[in-house]
Amino acid sequence: MTGRRLLGATRSGAALLVTAVATAVAAAGCGIAPTDVQERAKPPTVEVPPPSKTIYLLKNGQLALEPADVESDTVESLLTALFAASGQPLGDRDTALRGFTFEGIEDSLNPVQRDEVQLPRTSTLTVFVKGQGRLSRLGKAQIVCTAQQDAAFEQVKIVHQYENRPSRTEGRFICGDLR
Repeated sequence: MTGRRLLGATRSGAALLVTAVATAVAAAGCGIAPTDVQERAKPPTVEVPPPSKTIYLLKNGQLALEPADVESDTVESLLTALFAASGQPLGDRDTALRGFTFEGIEDSLNPVQRDEVQLPRTSTLTVFVKGQGRLSRLGKAQIVCTAQQDAAFEQVKIVHQYENRPSRTEGRFICGDLR
């Protein structure tokens, strides 16, 4: 009986040895020796252009893009800079917005609700201005073209507010129609 036990023990030991060798071979993988990390090239990167920080002023009676000193590329920040330019020396540039102030904006784009079917949306940005006199076509163009640098807005509605009378809607515009 001791011979049978010894034979069984040897078979069991051989099975363990085969399992250990198979595990070692599997750990070695495909036979490629491990090396330290080697940098072959720079990782892929995407360069995103800086956000638009420009406003539309006038040069020789035509719209002209000009850099704006703003903290962010939000439409509200750009429009604030556009109207602030009225009080600054502009050199060979001009503005049709002298005497008008920027009062704020309203965005008609509502966020998608949880179970809402996503349909193509149109978005209107309403810009509120205050001032005496009429807002000229070039003044409207400055507002609309500056605001529509944000592609989310398909049209811009301008509402002219007055001190002692009701507000008046100047219309809904797109930049291309006012150029």
